[in-house]
Parts: sequence; C-alpha cells; structure tokens
Amino acid sequence: MREPVFTGACTAIVTPFDQNGAVNFDAFARLIDEQIAAGIDAICVCGTTGESATMSIREHIAVVEFCVKRVDHRVKVVAGAGSNDTSAAVYLSQHAQDSGADALLHVTPYYNKASQTGLIKHYEYIADRVDLPILLYNVPSRTGVSFTAETYKILAQNPKINGVKEASGNFSLLAHTRSICPEDFYVWSGNDDQVVPMMSLGAKGVISVASNIVPDVMIKMSHLCLEDRFQEASKLQLDYMSLIDALFVEVNPIPVKAALDLLGKEAGPLRLPLCDISPANLDVLKVAMSRCGLL
Repeated sequence: MREPVFTGACTAIVTPFDQNGAVNFDAFARLIDEQIAAGIDAICVCGTTGESATMSIREHIAVVEFCVKRVDHRVKVVAGAGSNDTSAAVYLSQHAQDSGADALLHVTPYYNKASQTGLIKHYEYIADRVDLPILLYNVPSRTGVSFTAETYKILAQNPKINGVKEASGNFSLLAHTRSICPEDFYVWSGNDDQVVPMMSLGAKGVISVASNIVPDVMIKMSHLCLEDRFQEASKLQLDYMSLIDALFVEVNPIPVKAALDLLGKEAGPLRLPLCDISPANLDVLKVAMSRCGLL
C-alpha cells in the first residue's frame, strides 16, 4: 500500500528575485527556514507560486537543488517538474530526483492540452523513467484541461503515482474520484479556500499559497481535519476567508509576493508577464492582512 507523500500542510513556496531579476538565494534560504521553524509538513518548490513558468531550465534545476540542500531532510520536498512537453517533464523529473527531492508535482500539459488518453500516456511515460512518487496536479483554470475520475482510476494503478493536487474546485469530481479510486490514491487540496470541505471528503491536506504568510494557520487547519475536528477547522477556514480571498485578488503569486514584501520577507519583484499588484488591490490586501493581525 502506498503511503501519502505528506499529510497536513505543504507550502507552495515563492521564489524570491532580486531587483535585477535574478534568484535571491539568501532570501530563499530565510523563507525555507522560517517555514520549517513554523512546523510546516512539506515544501513544494518550483510550482505555480514559485514562478516556474518564467524560469529557464537551468534556473529551475538550481532552485530545486538549493531547496533540497537547505531543507536537508527536515521536511519533505515536492519538486515541480511539469511541462507541456513530455520529454522536458522527464528531464526536470530526473534532475529533481538526482537532487534528492522526495516527490514530484506534475501539472497537466497546458496550451497544447491533451485527450484523457494523452494524459494517461504522458504520466505513464514519466513514471516509467523516474523512481520518485508523483503527484498529479489538476488546475484546469490555468491549463485548459481537466482529469476525469475515470482517468484518475487508471493512473492510480501505477504504483509511482501517489495522488493528486486537486485545484479544479469541482467537488463532484472529487467525490467521484474518492468513490472509484483505491484508498491509497491520495488527494490534496490545491485551493486554500476549500481545505476543510475537501478534507471532509478524504483529502490528506493542502498545498497552500496562504501558508507563505500564515503557515501556523494552515498547519492548524489541516491537522484539525486530520484529527476529525472539523467544526474547529471550519471556524479557522471561515475566519481567514477574507485573507485568502485577498491573496487571489490578482493572479497568483502577485498578491502573496506583495504580502511577503509587506512583512519584510524580501520576496522581490515578479517576472513578466506578471507585474506588480495594482494600488487598489494592494489596499485590499493590506486591509485583509490588518484584520488578521499581520500588519
């Protein structure tokens, strides 16, 4: 039986850049250490929040390597390695494996998309060429393609596919997936505003944007759910909805990097085509952070 790569809260960590646009490894080290000190269960590097889409292959590999070394086995490291080019996804996966990552996160191929058969072939091809457990990543709002529950059931037969980060917001898909897939095909919430309802349907935790700034909250929320204390977890979910909403007032990771900068964490600038948060939305973010006692 497969064991879940992690349970609880995993931070989809930002990649800090300096004013010249280069990766700020000193700031990155501090962010990693602060997450671990807060008690986070895992760190996901080079995902959507980490701006992997605007990194060169060389940068991507270097950032994963740095994260793995800095973490130094203190928590699990999930390395983003997805691509809409299957061979590129294999290349990134093999480098992440060589770096010592604990698992891989693979988003569905975007832009060129794929049929369900194409998705199955894509993931099986990758799984045949690595030894690490793979987390599928379903985020159709960004990729234009979604898994079906039946596709999950087929992919769940592969022992290297550990489960899925589900960010579709589709609870019918989640329920059908949980009903037809084996118990050891795990699900994690990919949406901070849906942690509790997803965990009530059996998700094992969350891969979180909000935990970049409130790791203690997301850890507590997910662990309460793991302990079947859903009423207490629901209160946390609702208490922090305004902050979570503010973190997505513009496309991720624009607001969360702004929030980190407001906290003096040196997240730094974004890479085009992403740009600074608008003044109006920055005010929305500041108000939400103030209400939660962060400012």
